[in-house]
Amino acid sequence: MDHREAYRSYDPSPYYRERGWVIGGGSVGGKGKGLAFAHESLLEDGLGCEIRLPEITLAVGTHGFEEFERINGIFPLVDEIPYDELERKILDSPLPPSISRELDRVLDTLTGPLAVRSSSLLEDDIELSFAGKYATRFVANLGDRSSRLAELERAIKSVFASTYNPAAREYQRKHKIPLGQEKMAVLIQPLQGKRRGDLFYPEMAITAFSCVFRRPSPRIDKNDGVIRLCFGMGTHTVGRSFARTFYLTNPQLRPEGGNAEQIYLYAQKDFDYVDMDQGLFMTSSLIDGLSRIERYHKMAPAFVEWYDDGMLYWLHTDRSNLRMPMPCFSFTDLPRRCHGFFDRTKRMLAFFEGAMGFPVDVEAVYESDEDLLTLVQLRPLASYMEFGHVDIPDDVPEERVVLKGNRMVTNHVRKGIRRLVYVDPDLYGESGDFAEVARAVGVVNQELEGERYILVGPGRWGSTNPTLGVPVDYSEISNCGCMVEVGIPKRGMIPELSYGTHFFLDLDVDEVLYLPVIEGEHENLFSRGWFEGRPFEPGGHPAVRIYEGVFDVYLDGEDEIGVVFDMS
Repeated sequence: MDHREAYRSYDPSPYYRERGWVIGGGSVGGKGKGLAFAHESLLEDGLGCEIRLPEITLAVGTHGFEEFERINGIFPLVDEIPYDELERKILDSPLPPSISRELDRVLDTLTGPLAVRSSSLLEDDIELSFAGKYATRFVANLGDRSSRLAELERAIKSVFASTYNPAAREYQRKHKIPLGQEKMAVLIQPLQGKRRGDLFYPEMAITAFSCVFRRPSPRIDKNDGVIRLCFGMGTHTVGRSFARTFYLTNPQLRPEGGNAEQIYLYAQKDFDYVDMDQGLFMTSSLIDGLSRIERYHKMAPAFVEWYDDGMLYWLHTDRSNLRMPMPCFSFTDLPRRCHGFFDRTKRMLAFFEGAMGFPVDVEAVYESDEDLLTLVQLRPLASYMEFGHVDIPDDVPEERVVLKGNRMVTNHVRKGIRRLVYVDPDLYGESGDFAEVARAVGVVNQELEGERYILVGPGRWGSTNPTLGVPVDYSEISNCGCMVEVGIPKRGMIPELSYGTHFFLDLDVDEVLYLPVIEGEHENLFSRGWFEGRPFEPGGHPAVRIYEGVFDVYLDGEDEIGVVFDMS
């Protein structure tokens, strides 16, 4: 049996049962499978002494989910009431006594902050990832026993409810998964990190991938892997926020080159943590938290720099001569100061890819003081198909070039697309009603069911921060065939040039092409004249337009060029 078949047939149940870690019985789901496989693989290899796993991972099995639905009459309501009402019903319903009794005993063992994660039957599958579709909840685990138990139970029910959220339902529908086939298990783990004063967080959180499907340069070897890293809780690495990307072919290389202004624009500037006084998940700006970071993190000079007037300065620079210094998490000196971390991560990715037989996707945290790398999640990297060599036509008149970009593209061609859906950057930025724009895009997406269209908009599609891009969720763009992110530097709207977020995993699984275009940059073209001079249909909001025609998309991943032509 080859490695792929070994992972497909791997049964994680004995791993959890032997340790007494299953609550409620049934399957522990895809995420639970990945962790058990990682642990047992590491036990057989010397790499196990270099990588730590959570001390305990409890699983509320799928039988618990099914029992919860049965005793509370949940499933018949799924298509009868809106999701917000369904979610309230689930949160207000009691867990089965068999689960509550076990959770009460769990609190004797797990006394610090907790991560409560989804682990459905189909999640982290070889063909489908469901990345980011279901909930993860952080539990401070503070107060008296009754309060702690109530908080934990609510987190579990919140994960149960996410089985039916609109993004998950749309993903299931698009991939022809019948309603009711998906079942939810829940993992309960000690939250990885440290308490620093009244805050709890890991120093650094990473997502890492053993293959690189989108490269900023042909010099990057696709098989060397890539890391997406942030300071604090890992929400920045999996969402569409700013985080640092390291390509393991050469961790010193960055897509922005040595341009200090670009480095600052793309740098993380806030971080997430659990407030242990209030028991809340919160965000702090770096400038507000800098004195604390300097106090608790000896490695701070390796990852924090000052930006001022087009220059970057080391953290301990005398700032009296700087005009308006602003700090950012640049991670500039991290490859030199933590060289072993990058080497170990590269070995870890290669090891797990060999053990699983597939490219892999991992989440982990790192504490530099102890040089401690802790694995949080392992799963197969969602399948991706890439064309062979692509030749972009050189005989198409210049006026037919609608969009052109020169980075982060793969080899692909998609021709004869009939519609282009466009969010006007100026109208979007001035309107302020960002959510209404996103909902209007969602309506257009629904109307174009069964049709692959081109989606063009400013900044980052799916950003949780609407000033960075249109805050759509997966269900509102699920039918698009090519996504274009237009960077408008003067508005601070910058595309996400790094591979690795949940959003990008969706693109890969659903074969959605991706093209970033930066207005004003060399070899980039955003033809405002075409968009202003071409007739269009309104899209339900003044900022949303629908253009009809015949559009061809060519992406040349070798020379890093992507073009959208109007062939009408």
